[in-house]
Amino acid sequence: MAETENEVEVLVQRVVKDINNAFKRNPNIDEIGLIPCPEVRYNRSPIVLVENKLGVESWCVKYLLPYVHNKLLLYRQRKQWLDREALVDITCTLLLLNPDFTTAWNVRRWILQQVLRECSSPGPDRKEQGDGDRHDAAEKTRLSEHLHRVLHEEMKVCADAAGRYPSNYNAWSHRIWVLQNMAPGNLKVLHDELSSMRQWVSMHVSDHSGFHYRQFLLKALVRELSQSLSSSSSPQHYHPQPSSNPSHSPHKANPHHQANGEATAAAPCPSPPSPEDLASVPALPQLFHQEVELCTDLIKSFPGHETLWCHRRHVFYLWHHWRRDHHYGQGFGSESPQPNHTDAGLSSHPHTACPGGVGLDRVQRRNGQAQEGQDAMEVDGVGVPDPRDTKRLKRGPPGPCPPALPSEHSFVASVLDSCHSPEQGRFALAYRKWLDSVIGQ
Repeated sequence: MAETENEVEVLVQRVVKDINNAFKRNPNIDEIGLIPCPEVRYNRSPIVLVENKLGVESWCVKYLLPYVHNKLLLYRQRKQWLDREALVDITCTLLLLNPDFTTAWNVRRWILQQVLRECSSPGPDRKEQGDGDRHDAAEKTRLSEHLHRVLHEEMKVCADAAGRYPSNYNAWSHRIWVLQNMAPGNLKVLHDELSSMRQWVSMHVSDHSGFHYRQFLLKALVRELSQSLSSSSSPQHYHPQPSSNPSHSPHKANPHHQANGEATAAAPCPSPPSPEDLASVPALPQLFHQEVELCTDLIKSFPGHETLWCHRRHVFYLWHHWRRDHHYGQGFGSESPQPNHTDAGLSSHPHTACPGGVGLDRVQRRNGQAQEGQDAMEVDGVGVPDPRDTKRLKRGPPGPCPPALPSEHSFVASVLDSCHSPEQGRFALAYRKWLDSVIGQ
């Protein structure tokens, strides 16, 4: 090698800076790849940024990867000190070249712990000053915005790494850790993540780790929204109440530990969601309905992928236990009584199989309520229900239909009837057997 060690170090440092500057100039980079270029042809940076595409000339990888790898190991062994900015640059470059490098993810976790500690540390006491409250409010807003930017950037790093390395367990585990520690109990963040992941899983139908992350989001939303049911009769409203049970604390449920087992700084406490946040999050039955519909579309569009069937099994199992534990369909958090899969005559009454549908029983019940109101309030024809209202109800579009055992059996039957893939048929039969043995008992 003609280059000296000093020249190589200067070159690599410049390349590392160029990579991180490219992400700062364009945070919307959606594709990263190597440009075949075995030798240096021009006296320019090997980092090429065109619109939202980032390219790295291949000749620099043989210098770049060993350099950042050794730098990180020396830091972990406490043989060389690196400040926070240098650590961010090195881990970003290393994960760009090797997205499944565990040490790099752990170092980023340590950096985020320092950020959390700084954002949660109390400032100096300014109560005696006239503008102390105003200054504290401004500082709190600044720290909150900084934490939001860090969260967004870290989600982007995780998404890029997951897209470059299939079933990247370390990237998805890090993403879960970030949400648990930087946005605990944040309904808006959880729902935004679930919505943004919809397109990703549709393009990676065999990525078990990606679907596992989606299951984590769904369980977290169920947990947060279920807490509102304990203080509200409607699942549409969220009224968090302070719990005296320490097991319900987010810090208890998600203990913060460093890689060496030491406790970290406490994460920001979850604040009650705003009305705007609540309006953007659907009710739990609708949430499960949307997830099952996603599974249905993917299973039919991409037959023979076991990951999709496993995800559907997890979603239905979660819905089944939530409905049982919260007595959904028995007058609690439901508009009308909902039968379970063991009710007699269920298959002969298709309207009752769809809790969200507008069936005949609901029309009759509403008409009965209107008739009762008519007896008490009718004055010169006021309060007499319009008979056309019943017709509108009958022909109106049905609401979201949460999953039920009969509908799952119907789905399996439709898949088997139109199945041309042996793997698809085998997965469908296994799912039906699971329904009968686990859910049907």
